[in-house]
Amino acid sequence: MKNSDLDIEFQEAVERVNAHTEPFPADTLLKLYAFYKKATNDYGRPKSKKPIINAFKTNALFQAKGLSEDDAKQSYIDLVNNYFLYRE
Repeated sequence: MKNSDLDIEFQEAVERVNAHTEPFPADTLLKLYAFYKKATNDYGRPKSKKPIINAFKTNALFQAKGLSEDDAKQSYIDLVNNYFLYRE
């Protein structure tokens, strides 16, 4: 897959997640968060008002630390596709 194809597919997956109106399971949200942050090279600190949420987000980022930007994009896409596979 060419880099631009991956970028397009990643953006479509992000839009799909943003358009979804039902709540995601917490573990899925944390994975999406970590993959998105790695894919976009956004290493800012989590900004939740609840310290426990920040701790979970930090842990999710730590678990994804070995992924490259492209690997994180592909992981995000795969997670979104698998999540929606039987929900639509």
